[in-house]
Amino acid sequence: MNQYKNKSTPENGKNLIEDIVDIQLRADKGRIERGKTKSCQHGEMAKCVHCTPLEPYDEGYMKEHNIKHMSFHSYLRKMTAGVDRGKFAALDDISCKIKEGCKEHSPWPAGICTKCQPNAITLAQQVYRHVDNIVFENANIVERYLDYWRSTGHQRIGFLYGYHEVAKNVPLGIKTTVVAIYEPPQETGRDFVKLTWPEPNQSEIDSISEKLNLHRVGWIFTDLIPEDTNKGTVKHLRSADTYFLSAQECIHAGHFQNIYPNICRLSTSGYFGSKFVTVCVTGDKDNQIHMEGYQVSNQCMALVRDNCLLPTRDAPELAFVRETTKQQYVPGVLYAEKDSFGNEIKKLARTLPVEYLLVDVPVSAPVEPKYTFNPALDKKPFPIENRSIQGHIQDFSSLCRYLSQFNQKQFLQSVQDFHFILYISTMDMLPLRNSIDPLLEAINKKDDQAALEWTNTEEWQTLEQLIAAQDSASSVPSQSSSSNNVSRAATSSSSTNDVTIIWSCSFCTFENPTESISCEMCGLPRHSG
Repeated sequence: MNQYKNKSTPENGKNLIEDIVDIQLRADKGRIERGKTKSCQHGEMAKCVHCTPLEPYDEGYMKEHNIKHMSFHSYLRKMTAGVDRGKFAALDDISCKIKEGCKEHSPWPAGICTKCQPNAITLAQQVYRHVDNIVFENANIVERYLDYWRSTGHQRIGFLYGYHEVAKNVPLGIKTTVVAIYEPPQETGRDFVKLTWPEPNQSEIDSISEKLNLHRVGWIFTDLIPEDTNKGTVKHLRSADTYFLSAQECIHAGHFQNIYPNICRLSTSGYFGSKFVTVCVTGDKDNQIHMEGYQVSNQCMALVRDNCLLPTRDAPELAFVRETTKQQYVPGVLYAEKDSFGNEIKKLARTLPVEYLLVDVPVSAPVEPKYTFNPALDKKPFPIENRSIQGHIQDFSSLCRYLSQFNQKQFLQSVQDFHFILYISTMDMLPLRNSIDPLLEAINKKDDQAALEWTNTEEWQTLEQLIAAQDSASSVPSQSSSSNNVSRAATSSSSTNDVTIIWSCSFCTFENPTESISCEMCGLPRHSG
């Protein structure tokens, strides 16, 4: 069951199903084993202070191995390590709203009391993170995503699909593995991206992904401005001197993290934090394209969820905290700074640096690339969805061209393309969504025979007939050319009588000019019906 679809479950944390990786880490002892050293003066079976296993949250180990944030499960172990074994430990999300139902005074704005008034929030760097590493299965995933920017110069947003697994390089850590990037409908420009919201087909796409054992695990966006087109360099825009994420991007990240919360059995509500990650593709200090990974803190999630944060107009590195109005009470938000004497001073935030809200997450690719999708590197992959540029459009013609690269024995290989699967599952001209489950199961098991048996279904046989008709129509260019000339002459001669020769598509009923051998609307061949 998808951990992100359990909000309807009773909010007591008992009936929620944790992510598999959380169950695995909860069962792990988590101790950091150390071998015998020169300082040890005991036998092989004994232990001393120099070789005793360390706790996963040991500060000395984290500092020695340059681990900036402890993993979330290490944080849980630290909370439950006391004498009471965490009996009274509870993780509760911050609330910025007035508690409802108080009978000691009139409703806000007429009155408020300390019982229902939300506590002030003192911003602090989060010491843990829910995800410790983001790994793309192979570099080709990102390269295909960047093709849009290279073709248009426009920025682009995508959603990351993958799964979570144990990170071996961090004690009790979690790694997000990305296997595909889905690009939703969006308007793009050189310095803006506008998503279509609510997102069309999201429920269908998520359903298909779940059947492939994948979940929406994050989002990715570009911020790339060319510096030298001949050298292929880009401008270095984001740094400690400017900002890593803008306030607007932090708010978006908080919004997505609230949509996809993390199930946690120690939380009274059943949810705490999120594993949803943010990846920014930008220029580094050497003016090369690189990726930076982030999450926003649980404090930021609460401020975004309760509509307390706004972006600033001219300072992207600063977020603005709303002021209390008659419509909304906003608690005090404080952050600490050091004065010239090194003393810590708490300031009331109206504008606050977004660095207080960020948790950075390393992004990498494995030494040995993996290919859940597109294992045939010698074939041209299927176009990516929602790209309205030449050579990137998904239609029936592109489907025919893509499948023509494979023979019958390579059918399973041909359908191992995430974007191809989404296209045939959601296309309206020939709905396959009701019969595609056996194919998805065959893809999961990499079962060639089961995939071939699926091609005998009525829906796929119909699609093959349409492809054959398209191939037949396109294989006689000379005949088509001569018939086009005749059609043009007929149209020209009949124009004096105000008569236009057209044919109606048997699938979408679009009326096409007679010289067209395929429908200009749906792309199906003229005599396919």
